[in-house]
Amino acid sequence: MEGFIPLYIFMLSAVAGYEVISRVPVILHTPLMSGSNFIHGIVVVGAMVALGEANTPIEQLIGFIAVLLGAGNAVGGYVVTERMLEMFKSSKKEGAKA
Repeated sequence: MEGFIPLYIFMLSAVAGYEVISRVPVILHTPLMSGSNFIHGIVVVGAMVALGEANTPIEQLIGFIAVLLGAGNAVGGYVVTERMLEMFKSSKKEGAKA
């Protein structure tokens, strides 16, 4: 039974995450993206710690993939957030008269 505890935690977090994200209003998506980018950075740190503790080649491979995917997710999140914030900037050029 003890070996299933991480699986239960994963399943519970997946359901809770889905429920929380599905109820977010559209107007809050940009601030939520910024917060999730921070969380992805923490995930990358956790993946690096797990990779550092890996002993077997399969653990090292899984840890490397986790770091790679986490870093890609964090970078992609910042790119998307930057593009979303560009939509809110004024299209007027500085010095131009309106």
